[in-house]
Amino acid sequence: MTTDYKFCPCCAAPLRMLSQVEDGGPKERLRCAGCGWTHWNNPTPVLAAVIQYQDRILLARNAAWTNKMYALITGFMEAGETPAEGVAREVKEETNLDVRELNLIGVYDFQRMNQVIIAYHAVAEGEVRLSPELVDWRLFEYEKVRCWPAGTGRALADWLRSRGVEPQFMDSVRRD
Repeated sequence: MTTDYKFCPCCAAPLRMLSQVEDGGPKERLRCAGCGWTHWNNPTPVLAAVIQYQDRILLARNAAWTNKMYALITGFMEAGETPAEGVAREVKEETNLDVRELNLIGVYDFQRMNQVIIAYHAVAEGEVRLSPELVDWRLFEYEKVRCWPAGTGRALADWLRSRGVEPQFMDSVRRD
């Protein structure tokens, strides 16, 4: 996925796809012929939390989604914070829950969105109050939750396997 840059942020000249030799050989990237600025299009780090709450998994539905899908709590890492600090912050901002234990599950690529997902298992407590970004939440028994076959779904599946539960995957994801 390429960001829709059209003009150089340094000199405002039009950007073009140009090939240039870099480490590892020639790479085609958006570049400015005027000042040499390069759009690297590096993946964005995204944090995800498999929230264990009341001995079940908490999933939430985003207000912007037209379908009825529920997902892990996710968010972008902020400058100056560690991934662990960021995921605890996201859990608090989105659900009002306090994280009392946090363990790294793994790192997952999500190339469709040009993201790298850093997923944690978060044991949380408190009273759920959703942010305006979310419209609903549900608790799922470990054996009954269904994983979607990419990104955060793979993280959830890995966590379930670590608990001795064979994950069930969705057949397809509706994009209404």
